[in-house]
Amino acid sequence: QVQLVESGGGLVQPGGSLRLSCATSRSIFSIAAMAWYRQTPGKERELVASITTGGTTNYADSVKGRFTVSRDNAKNTMYLQMNSLKPMDTAVYYCKAHVGWILKDYWGQGTQVTVSS
Repeated sequence: QVQLVESGGGLVQPGGSLRLSCATSRSIFSIAAMAWYRQTPGKERELVASITTGGTTNYADSVKGRFTVSRDNAKNTMYLQMNSLKPMDTAVYYCKAHVGWILKDYWGQGTQVTVSS
């Protein structure tokens, strides 16, 4: 059973920062492209940022310049550093591991991020 464990969500004021973490097993992390998604009630889950095994990153236009995705291969953990947070960033954030050669996606349980004064 593949597990992805997210942490780091919470309540923050507009303009503040949070760092999300997503940890999984070495056997998955070493071969998976990783990504962060977010979802609000009534809307589809949307891609926030992704990072390949080689470290190539991609961001949604709405978070460019504010969010940074990274991965620590020694700790089998992906991070999302979120700065200059806005109320529109409020959502449940999910991490995903994509293993291309077997066409499998694995998801975490989600962590709530609320940006409010």
